[in-house]
Amino acid sequence: MVEIKGLEKFSPKDFPGYISSTVFLGGCNFRCPFCHNSDLVLRPEILPTFPLDYFLSFLDSRKGWLEGICISGGEPLLQDDLETLLILIKDRNLLVKIDINGSFPSRLEDLIKKKLVDHIAMDVKAPLKRYQEVTRATVNEEDIVRSVDIIKNSGLEYVFRTTLVPGLVGPEDIKKICKMLEGAKIFQLQQFVALNTLDSHYLQKKPYRREEVQGFARIAEPYFSEVRIEGV
Repeated sequence: MVEIKGLEKFSPKDFPGYISSTVFLGGCNFRCPFCHNSDLVLRPEILPTFPLDYFLSFLDSRKGWLEGICISGGEPLLQDDLETLLILIKDRNLLVKIDINGSFPSRLEDLIKKKLVDHIAMDVKAPLKRYQEVTRATVNEEDIVRSVDIIKNSGLEYVFRTTLVPGLVGPEDIKKICKMLEGAKIFQLQQFVALNTLDSHYLQKKPYRREEVQGFARIAEPYFSEVRIEGV
């Protein structure tokens, strides 16, 4: 069964519009140097695991109050038993949002077909040609493109998100990402947070200034129905 490595019992920002909790699953196939979940990604085995019975008891104790669960990571689609966890959540009439990196399109498509997902957030790390450089991992570009298409055509609520990392993701990258995502409804620009990063060098990086982030948003606005800024 999927090992739950973190539980945020009330997470107002993770599933906008709903009273929700967030579950964190360990492990990721990317090694983004700016990621601030380093233990979840690199050392999930050192983190305590929440027993499934505890999690289900928590859900049952919030019946009639809790509306949704956000499944985050790490990369949730790495987990072979994720479907079982989602079924247990859906059996309690809760909405499911899943945070993904887009590298497992077939698994995503399967969960959508089985109606186990209601909302999707996909992190778009970089323009396609820079994916391996930015994620420090082997990435199949076709998987990323396919995931984008699956999400855009899913009929579900969704958001594409890009983290703005000084020295790694700049204005030209944002323009290329926007062209790749063109036709999507919502694009969210996320401020880089210099906290517990995979690469310790990124602890010294200063985030973009507010004016710079707003400049990124202006680049993105012609391509989407809505552009959001998070963390500024």
